[in-house]
Order: sequence, then structure tokens, then C-alpha cells
Amino acid sequence: MIEIFSFEFMRNAFMAGIMLSPVLAVVSFFVVLRRLSFVGVGVAHSAFGGIALGILLGISPTLTAIAFAIAVSNAIGYTGRHGKLNSDTAIGIFFAFAMALGIIFIGMSDQYNVDLFGYLFGNILAITGEDLIIIALLGGLVLISIFLVFKELLFVSFDREVALVSGMPVAFLDHFFFTILGVSVVISIKIIGIILVSALLVIPGAAASQITDRYIPMIAIAIAVALISTVGGLFFSYYADIASGATIVILSCFIFFILFIIGRCRK
Repeated sequence: MIEIFSFEFMRNAFMAGIMLSPVLAVVSFFVVLRRLSFVGVGVAHSAFGGIALGILLGISPTLTAIAFAIAVSNAIGYTGRHGKLNSDTAIGIFFAFAMALGIIFIGMSDQYNVDLFGYLFGNILAITGEDLIIIALLGGLVLISIFLVFKELLFVSFDREVALVSGMPVAFLDHFFFTILGVSVVISIKIIGIILVSALLVIPGAAASQITDRYIPMIAIAIAVALISTVGGLFFSYYADIASGATIVILSCFIFFILFIIGRCRK
């Protein structure tokens, strides 16, 4: 077991996973509560357009991905709220638009960038000290922001209509949530990958909801699920020599099924 920590890239991966798990778990709690599971898929894939733009312009793909993800997530929320479309349709439109832009940007680039595969499927070798700083700063900002408006977000998530009647700034809270969702997606991409990151925006919260209806225990269980999935997945992927992102997601799915069975037996 000590051998695994002798490599810097594995130490970076574990540190990134441990820092990301609480962030994704808390966001997952609200994603499940607000029934926005498909939004995570749309936002995660929209980040591809931002990454491709960064590669084309020769600037940090993380910065352009964050800008893209925030813009697309808020556009999805605005269109779904004000247009004659439901949220799923808006997600499908922006999902396709951002991915198509990404393909065009990659085609316009003069050189093929091997890091693109890592962004799509996750690559623990790509996690650097700079990435850890970004994850710590932005992840901490996400958690602090949620803590400051936790009661308001919870109220809107439970009963949006009553929140509107009560005079709460529902539109602002919607855009706030979509913004932190976009940031959470981007800072998770390198370890999980664009294709799989949406799973950790759904599974921890969904797994926790199988065995409790109380929000504090639900968040705690979601964090535990995310931590076990991430740390356990990294260990298993290292010794089995398989993809880390996929292993993390598969382990989280197994945990979900176990908690689902426990929840059914308790009922």
C-alpha cells in the first residue's frame, strides 16, 4: 500500500479526489433534490467546447472550460424557465451546440493535443500541483457559497412555488446553483473525465436518498459515498491497471445498488 504513495501523480490524484468528493457530494444532493440529473450531463459535455477553445487559443483550457460551463448552465436554466421548452429540451440543444463547437475548434487547431483524451475520460497522470491549488480554491469557494445560502437553496429545492410566493429571489438562486454546478464540473474533469463526471453529480445524492429523507444525514452519506468511491476507485484502478475514472464510477454504482437494497429491505 505504501508503494502507491511513492508516486507523485498518485499522491496528487488522492489529494484531488479527497478534496473533490465533498464538493461533488453536496452539489449532488441538490441535483437530486431539484431533479436536475440530466443537467449535469449537459454541463459536463458543454465544457468540451471550452476546453477545445482553450487549446485553439493556446490559453488555459481550465479557464475557458469554466467560462463555457457557467455560460451554458445558466443558459439552460434561463431557457428552461422563460422559453416554451422544458429543461430536458434546453439541455439537449445546448449540449449539442457546445459539443459541435468543440469539434470545430479542435479541427481549426494546428496541432493535435494528446491531453484531449485525458479531458474526455480522465487522467490521473495529468493532475499537477497547480491543479490541486485550483481545486482547493474553487472547491472551497463552492462549499462556502452553498453554506451561505443553504437554507434558501433548500427551500427552493423543496417547494419552488411557495418560495416564489414568499418573495425569495428564486431566479437568482437558480443562476447561483447553475454557476456552482458549472464550476464543480470543470474542476472534476481531469480526474473523472467529461464523459463520466456527471455520474458523481448524481450517484452520491441518489445513493444517500435510498436510506434517509433527512437532509443532514443525506449530505453526510453522500459525502461518504463520494469519498469511498473516489479513494477506493483509485486504489483498485492502480493495482488492477485499469482506467481510474471508470473504476470510480463503477464503484459508486455498486454502492448505490447496495444502499438501494438496504433501503428496500428497511421499508
